[in-house]
Amino acid sequence: MIEKTLAGNSIKFNEEGYMLNLDEWNKDIATEIANEEDVEMTDKHWDVISYLQNEFRNNVPLTIRKVGKSGVVDIKELYALFPNGPLKISSKIAGIPKPVSCI
Repeated sequence: MIEKTLAGNSIKFNEEGYMLNLDEWNKDIATEIANEEDVEMTDKHWDVISYLQNEFRNNVPLTIRKVGKSGVVDIKELYALFPNGPLKISSKIAGIPKPVSCI
């Protein structure tokens, strides 16, 4: 476990950099994580983050294909928004665990 201070809050992360408690998440923390990942957040980014969190809360397994068929964003746009690993990076910013589909 790693503990970091983001947006004035002490947040716990696993060894891969994913938050351990979604209840600690807020947009300020997400923005700092995005900055660490070289992602400049736009409204479309926030739409994806919201979608991911909703699916996670509903225990729906996440895959790139599922996100691409969500109506929120297509696969090509998801890669453009989060170029260094679309589902991994977006999940980190969303404060949810790494999806099982990610290696």
